[in-house]
Amino acid sequence: MLRWTIIFLVIALIAAVLGFTGLMVAAAGIAKIIFTIFIILFLLSLIFGRKKL
Repeated sequence: MLRWTIIFLVIALIAAVLGFTGLMVAAAGIAKIIFTIFIILFLLSLIFGRKKL
Protein backbone atom coordinates (compact mmCIF):
# COMPACT_ATOMS: atom_id res chain seq x y z
CA MET A 1 0.00 0.00 0.00
CA LEU A 2 2.90 2.32 0.69
CA ARG A 3 4.15 1.58 -2.81
CA TRP A 4 0.90 2.95 -4.29
CA THR A 5 1.30 6.13 -2.24
CA ILE A 6 4.80 6.67 -3.64
CA ILE A 7 3.59 5.96 -7.19
CA PHE A 8 0.81 8.55 -6.93
CA LEU A 9 3.18 11.10 -5.40
CA VAL A 10 5.60 10.62 -8.30
CA ILE A 11 2.73 11.02 -10.77
CA ALA A 12 1.69 14.23 -8.97
CA LEU A 13 5.24 15.60 -9.10
CA ILE A 14 5.63 14.81 -12.80
CA ALA A 15 2.23 16.37 -13.54
CA ALA A 16 3.22 19.48 -11.58
CA VAL A 17 6.44 19.86 -13.55
CA LEU A 18 4.62 19.44 -16.86
CA GLY A 19 1.84 21.84 -15.89
CA PHE A 20 -1.08 19.44 -15.59
CA THR A 21 -2.56 20.93 -12.43
CA GLY A 22 -5.82 18.96 -12.51
CA LEU A 23 -3.98 15.65 -12.70
CA MET A 24 -1.54 16.82 -10.03
CA VAL A 25 -4.33 17.67 -7.59
CA ALA A 26 -6.11 14.38 -8.22
CA ALA A 27 -2.97 12.26 -7.82
CA ALA A 28 -1.92 14.11 -4.67
CA GLY A 29 -5.40 13.63 -3.20
CA ILE A 30 -5.36 9.91 -3.94
CA ALA A 31 -1.88 9.60 -2.45
CA LYS A 32 -3.04 11.39 0.70
CA ILE A 33 -6.04 9.08 1.11
CA ILE A 34 -3.98 5.92 0.54
CA PHE A 35 -1.30 7.10 2.97
CA THR A 36 -3.93 7.80 5.64
CA ILE A 37 -5.40 4.31 5.19
CA PHE A 38 -1.87 2.86 5.40
CA ILE A 39 -1.15 4.67 8.68
CA ILE A 40 -4.47 3.54 10.20
CA LEU A 41 -3.92 -0.09 9.20
CA PHE A 42 -0.33 0.02 10.42
CA LEU A 43 -1.36 1.34 13.83
CA LEU A 44 -4.15 -1.23 14.09
CA SER A 45 -1.74 -4.03 13.29
CA LEU A 46 0.65 -2.76 15.96
CA ILE A 47 -2.10 -2.64 18.57
CA PHE A 48 -3.96 -5.85 17.77
CA GLY A 49 -1.12 -7.88 16.28
CA ARG A 50 0.79 -8.41 19.53
CA LYS A 51 1.37 -11.96 20.62
CA LYS A 52 0.30 -12.93 24.12
CA LEU A 53 2.99 -14.45 26.27
